[in-house]
Amino acid sequence: MSKSKLCILFLENHPMWIYGLPNGFRKLGHEVVTRLPQKLTYRAIDNIRPDLIIAIGWTPSNDSIKKQERIASLVRYAKKPFIYWSTEDPGYTNRLSLPLIKRTKPDFVFSIHRPTVEKFKQAGIRAAHLDFGSDSSVHRRVPAVRKYAGTAALVANGYPRLYRKNPLNYRFQSLRNLVNPFLASGNKTDLYGRSWSRMKRIFSKAIPSARIHDYLPYQEACKVYSSVDYVLGPQNSPDRLTQRTYEILASGGLLITDDTPEVRKWFTPGRDLLVTGSEQETARLIAHYDKQPKLREQIRTNAVKAAAAYSYTVRAEYLLRTLSEEGIIDVQL
Repeated sequence: MSKSKLCILFLENHPMWIYGLPNGFRKLGHEVVTRLPQKLTYRAIDNIRPDLIIAIGWTPSNDSIKKQERIASLVRYAKKPFIYWSTEDPGYTNRLSLPLIKRTKPDFVFSIHRPTVEKFKQAGIRAAHLDFGSDSSVHRRVPAVRKYAGTAALVANGYPRLYRKNPLNYRFQSLRNLVNPFLASGNKTDLYGRSWSRMKRIFSKAIPSARIHDYLPYQEACKVYSSVDYVLGPQNSPDRLTQRTYEILASGGLLITDDTPEVRKWFTPGRDLLVTGSEQETARLIAHYDKQPKLREQIRTNAVKAAAAYSYTVRAEYLLRTLSEEGIIDVQL
């Protein structure tokens, strides 16, 4: 019998995840429970009575063999469809995603990276593409906050270990293209996130210590995006989008990001956001848009509208439709 309302159990409690896709299901009218797998008992499973169980990415909820074996045990006991959203592809597919999939045996896998979907299918894993999104209850335009005000801001982590291992990684060239021109301009440019004090050498000019800030609480980010003239959004690869791409746009931030085929596939440069392929191009964008406050404001308005088309409500509906078409669940859409 087809259900119109599902009970969906998310094996997660990190703010980065529980305020995203779970909210999309809630807005569709479904019941959502978020819980750490290591704290779930079989009795709790009996009380929750989930129709669908979902795990996400590589997080403190599933980042060890013991935790993954616990997830597998809970799923076997529940005897309900188990879905894994693989958000670390393609960089960590072999090291993280595939071993987790092997241990937990999901009924279906979604990946943020389309080519990895084909890799999963070739390995006999039922899979489809599911990108990141945003939720308006968390990422929305808010009044500017004085302590966050400035010309530009970057909200991301530095990853010094990755830089030492692979300084030519796409992400670091993206950072240079975006950050260096703002440092050269002398305007207030703030960096929020872990390890930036250990990453100063990648930039052409020293970053004042006062402009480097600690990790920003997830629900605080929209205040930064709403308070600066430009939000710098590095990409990790030309063939996928970062989660913050959607979140910045949904918050009405004027995003400057890389000029990649994936960015252009979903958004229109000059209308929804700004794109650059070099430090020189970024400098030209600054010179042009600094003189166009009304145009900047129009792009910010457009950004919110563009992001709404890829909200987590839209993503949740797509996920359920895919599972229904695959015969994994029976739900009224």
